[in-house]
Amino acid sequence: MKPTKKINSSIFNSWSFGKVNYQLFGISILIIVIGYLLMATGETNSIQSIKLAPILLVIGYCIVLPISIIYKSK
Repeated sequence: MKPTKKINSSIFNSWSFGKVNYQLFGISILIIVIGYLLMATGETNSIQSIKLAPILLVIGYCIVLPISIIYKSK
C-alpha cells in the first residue's frame, strides 16, 4: 500500500497545473458560456448578438483559456 501512495503523490507533484490554472480555466468557461447565451437570446440584428457576444467569445477562447494553460506559478 505504501508504494502506491508514493507513486500517486509523485504523479500529482509533477502535474504542472495548480489552483490558479483551474480558476482561470473556470473563468474562461464561464465567459464562453455567457457569450453563447448572449448570442442565443439576442435578436438577429442586435448589438448583443453581433458585437457583444463575439467579443466575449474571443476573450474567452483566445485570451483567458490560453493564459490558463500557459500560466505557471512561481
